[in-house]
Amino acid sequence: MFSFERYSRQIEILGIEGQERLAKASVLVVGAGGLGSAVIQYLASAGIGRLGIVDGDIVEDSNLQRQTIHAGNIGMNKAESAGAFVKKLNPDVAVDIYPFDLTPKNVIGLLRGYDVIVGCPDSFKVRYILNDACFLLKKPFVHSAVYAFEGELSTFHGSPCYRCYLPKMPPATGKAIIGAVAGVFGCLQALETIKLITGYGDILKGRILRLDASTMSFFEFNLQKRKECPLCNGELKGIFEENYIGDCEIVRLK
Repeated sequence: MFSFERYSRQIEILGIEGQERLAKASVLVVGAGGLGSAVIQYLASAGIGRLGIVDGDIVEDSNLQRQTIHAGNIGMNKAESAGAFVKKLNPDVAVDIYPFDLTPKNVIGLLRGYDVIVGCPDSFKVRYILNDACFLLKKPFVHSAVYAFEGELSTFHGSPCYRCYLPKMPPATGKAIIGAVAGVFGCLQALETIKLITGYGDILKGRILRLDASTMSFFEFNLQKRKECPLCNGELKGIFEENYIGDCEIVRLK
């Protein structure tokens, strides 16, 4: 049973039933970097019942400008560092640590046991793997990506999918990032996840929210199912490594 006092401020909004749904839910966060730091912090503090964390990287000094949950843990695996943070922040949360990279070979096994998947990688390849696996497993995929002063957010659950938005990988933009931008979008991912679990409000299904923080300009556009999308059309039958090489365009269907 959860502590009413700990969650009293959000129980005023979500109700006891909403808090119970959070306590019974399981969320897998893929990537414990800039986005993942905010997602992990706010989902743990909200009282998610079980939190899985996937990351094969180690903490470096240059990470700490935005990856705030890893303070004092340089050289430590990020999933293990994030897990230690969660246990200090909220002992109510069960934490599963996966201190390795997500790949086409392990993705189905990792995702299968979770209710919601939150994608926080710094890799287009991993986003495509997550999108395809979530679609095949019928799992909601809460997506965000950030660069410099800009970021985007959406929730993919069925059609349209991430491949309807980006059928193949666009040109690389580099790794420059203002840390607070990653924090903003990680918090928004946590909010989308809380809404998915509790049924409160509307999620960004079929919509992309974007922000240019240099001018504080938010805008949104609708996303339609792409007629030629092999995933939405039911043509893709599995996760095959050939589809995540180069520009990640689907070349093998079964």
